[in-house]
Amino acid sequence: MILRSLLFVPADRPDRFAKAAASGADAIILDLEDSVLPERKAAGRAALAEWLSAERPIPAFVRVNPLATGLTAADLKAVMPGAPDGIVLPKAEGSASIDAIAALMGELSVPILPIATETPAALFALGSYATVGERLAGLTWGAEDLPAAIGATTSREPDGRYTPPYELVRSLALFAAHAAGVAAIETVYPDVGDADGLTAYVARARRDGFTGMMAIHPRQVEIINRGFTPTEQELRHARAVVEAFRTNDGAGALLLEGRMIDRPHLVQAERLLALADRLTPPPSM
Repeated sequence: MILRSLLFVPADRPDRFAKAAASGADAIILDLEDSVLPERKAAGRAALAEWLSAERPIPAFVRVNPLATGLTAADLKAVMPGAPDGIVLPKAEGSASIDAIAALMGELSVPILPIATETPAALFALGSYATVGERLAGLTWGAEDLPAAIGATTSREPDGRYTPPYELVRSLALFAAHAAGVAAIETVYPDVGDADGLTAYVARARRDGFTGMMAIHPRQVEIINRGFTPTEQELRHARAVVEAFRTNDGAGALLLEGRMIDRPHLVQAERLLALADRLTPPPSM
């Protein structure tokens, strides 16, 4: 799956499912957790079971309730017959949580996307995801539950930047994803009306090594997709890097366009071109 953008939609709002699926997002996250009140969980499960049983135009993940709530098994019982494309696990605490939810899935296993930083204990288990990478669809983080868990007043500065503790959390999640060999998914940008802020946030995420991002409103999807799609200028440079090393086989470093490049630049260029190939639709027959 290509996961530049993953759009949340509440599980108990089936009237929004089609709109979310048509938003242009690479995947949707049908949410049974925070956006659904306790008394609406059963209705949400029923709505998801019905929607997942039909043909769907877009990959669909389901965010279940955390393992500690005792609701996860009921969530999975309702949605797994519809074969969701993945399960988003909130408040995950390393490989032990992945093993636990995989056991609940049984034979109907699907990829798991853990939200890996929502409890203090979770931070000390980030390295363990490398042992269960084959079960993961990616790895993401959150900046809302953790402050509440430790009594912090906020995770952000007045200008919207993360405070130092949560910059650290973001960095650890980013490297944990890459250590596990899976997609690194940036957390949400909460100000739906701030297009400029979102554009800058996405650019920073891609610069730092994130490969996609979660969205909370359809209007965010286009900005996210554009930000995580290689530009023509980037592709031209990547092709030039690859060609330079092809025509200078065995060279460890080269001069290209007045700047020194070496083997890490080649790796980056090849990765960028591979992503562009995956984003290019096959020719119509």
